[in-house]
Amino acid sequence: MLLSLMAANIQVIDSAHPQPHHIGRAVALLEAQGVIAYPTDTYYGIGCDIFSKKAIERVYRLKQRDRRKPLSFICADLADITQYAKVSNHAYRVLRRLTPGPFTFVLEATRVVPEILATKQKQVAIRVPDCPIAQALVRGLGRPLLSTSASNPDGEVLIDPVDIKDHLGYGLDLIIDGGYQLNEPSTVLSLVDDEVSVLREGKGDSTRAF
Repeated sequence: MLLSLMAANIQVIDSAHPQPHHIGRAVALLEAQGVIAYPTDTYYGIGCDIFSKKAIERVYRLKQRDRRKPLSFICADLADITQYAKVSNHAYRVLRRLTPGPFTFVLEATRVVPEILATKQKQVAIRVPDCPIAQALVRGLGRPLLSTSASNPDGEVLIDPVDIKDHLGYGLDLIIDGGYQLNEPSTVLSLVDDEVSVLREGKGDSTRAF
């Protein structure tokens, strides 16, 4: 049973070597249309199975986010990306250089991507973070994981799992504690039409894309 009527539990996990039984518990919640908080290589994210419309709606409500603004998601690796985005030879070379890492890539979406996660231009934002916990979750689930920052209604990004519980715990089913996480947003790069453009400077070094 999900914990939607009470503040989510905090589960401490080894950030370098995530314990399989803890990951398994989180994956079971995701498979049951749950919503969790988890660390990435930039900041704590709020996520769910990208194919669970019910869970995605919960994330939008929790973040008080305009549903016309699509969310990004996390893939396990470069091969996984090609299922959800159209990757040209040029884009592949850029992705191979920069993944895993603190980058978000905007690409043309394939038909596999749920409509709620694609823009009007049929584009999608995808990440492959250099974070063992996030990668273990995606591999355990077998599908991409939704990714949006764990922030309060004022937009302040929460770096402490205890603060996440205090501000967002009522809408979560589990909080994975991988330690304090600095507020360092990913660098966002568009690779549409084989042109690299920087949409947001962040933790990743954008010069590596050129």
